[in-house]
Amino acid sequence: MENDANAVVALMALLLGYLLGSIPFGLFFTYASGAGDIRAIGSGNIGATNVLRTGKKWAAVATLLCDGAKGAAAVLLARSFFVADGLTIAAALGAVLGHLFPVWLKFKGGKGVATYLGVAIALYWPVGLGVAATWLICAFIWRISSLSALIAIALSPAYFLLSHHDGYAALALLLSALIYYMHRENIRRLIRGEEPRIGSKSSGAKGATPH
Repeated sequence: MENDANAVVALMALLLGYLLGSIPFGLFFTYASGAGDIRAIGSGNIGATNVLRTGKKWAAVATLLCDGAKGAAAVLLARSFFVADGLTIAAALGAVLGHLFPVWLKFKGGKGVATYLGVAIALYWPVGLGVAATWLICAFIWRISSLSALIAIALSPAYFLLSHHDGYAALALLLSALIYYMHRENIRRLIRGEEPRIGSKSSGAKGATPH
């Protein structure tokens, strides 16, 4: 019975994270800016980088902040309600899954970078800031959002390990693998040297932007 109860609570934590993560802020802010349906623009992705391609900078910034905030909120709420660290990890996993595969949009969401960053900051803020700093440094050098994200995400499990948070490191490894899978088209373009740079406008090629 105790195992059953634990499983139910873990499922609740996962569902809490999923529902928060599945809120499609990019879709909301793009409509609010008058740019229309983000799913018909650029890559069709609901993340901040594709929103930026509409030319509505405030909408892109709002999407970035809110996508990060929903990841952080999932972790912080789970930590308040459930206490156990494993349940916090379940909520964090749910938040990223919700952003990647939102039920409201037929499971076609973003690529998870901003939400993952919010999760990382809430789990252990020095690592979260380290991931953000890594992204910024790489973006400054190469000006390619996907490349910067992939480098930062790949290093995040090591950052957690170095900070002696083994459970978070395992979660980071799993989420990194998911995010890399979502960026598979970006990785192919990076190899071919065809990945667009930050701020460039898309002609509508599907998958042209990350997040």
